[in-house]
Amino acid sequence: MSKPGPISAKPLSALLGDVFSDAYARQGFATRELVTRWAEIAGPEIAVHSEPMKIQWPRPVEGQPERPATLVLRVEGPAALEIQHASDVILQRVNRFLGWNAVGRLALRQAPLSRKTRRKAARPPDEAEVASVAGTLSSIEDDGLRAALARLGASIKRN
Repeated sequence: MSKPGPISAKPLSALLGDVFSDAYARQGFATRELVTRWAEIAGPEIAVHSEPMKIQWPRPVEGQPERPATLVLRVEGPAALEIQHASDVILQRVNRFLGWNAVGRLALRQAPLSRKTRRKAARPPDEAEVASVAGTLSSIEDDGLRAALARLGASIKRN
């Protein structure tokens, strides 16, 4: 009887790398790192309220020096003014990440961010409060139902 060979599973990122690279290239990004590592590049206080949408590269004109690109950021409405004031810092950080002065200006688009915010995990209700609510539910015969209603009542009281 022969031994089975090693499993040669490939990571999903390796299989879909070209698909994502093409999508990012259509938006003007040479690599996807500017989008995926935005929090590291811009800093957490800026990244919470913004995300890069695309890079607009100007068409080259023969005989003229090359002009830098425009980075288009999607920004939450109230934070747009702060990000506009921090545009010089953002440009420095982006160009430092890219390794050359590729981006010369920012364009802001006020819109909701596409990523979803993570909700905090709900903490369980206090046991003393659950016991207090359970004492008022003596007319319910099913123990499981009584315990579930006590937890629900304690959670509602907490909030």
